[in-house]
Amino acid sequence: MGSSLRADAQANHDRLLEVAARAFAREGADASLKAIASEAGVGIGTLYRRFPAREDLIEATYRAETTRLADSARTLVATRPPVEALAAWMADFVAYMRTKRGMAEALPAILATREGLRLRSREALGEAVATLLRHGAATGALRSDVTAREVLMALGGITMISGHEEDPALAASLVGLLVDGLVTARGAGTGGARGNG
Repeated sequence: MGSSLRADAQANHDRLLEVAARAFAREGADASLKAIASEAGVGIGTLYRRFPAREDLIEATYRAETTRLADSARTLVATRPPVEALAAWMADFVAYMRTKRGMAEALPAILATREGLRLRSREALGEAVATLLRHGAATGALRSDVTAREVLMALGGITMISGHEEDPALAASLVGLLVDGLVTARGAGTGGARGNG
């Protein structure tokens, strides 16, 4: 019985964070907590028990989204061809940055008071990109002379520009160009950037 209650509680927790990520991406850091709880199928009291302050929910959402994105690289490497895996991860990164941008007003203060959180997030995402690049280089599909840091910086620029232009289609197009620039001649025929992810 206890383990089943714990499983239910964990499912509620995970669902709250998934709904919060969508709400923050759509409406920003001031998204209605009552609406988030309602969409997640829990009472507002449950939300406040888990996340006593709005900042607690924003931090937990940021951590969960970062972990999900970082962990997804291993799954993509195991289930998709290298170029397709990289393109899909980059598309997911753009969505992650949209959520993060929605929390932009509250995040700087949170990151400033949670020592090491920003650095750990950057390292986790860097390792995810490195995993994708290593896999692609080992098969000859992706260039081996590009670092994860360079790719993350390029992706950051893409999300900043497309966010400023308020044009999601622009982000997809620029990500396609970035992936194309990382593909070798050998990898070009293995399901390139366009239309994947």
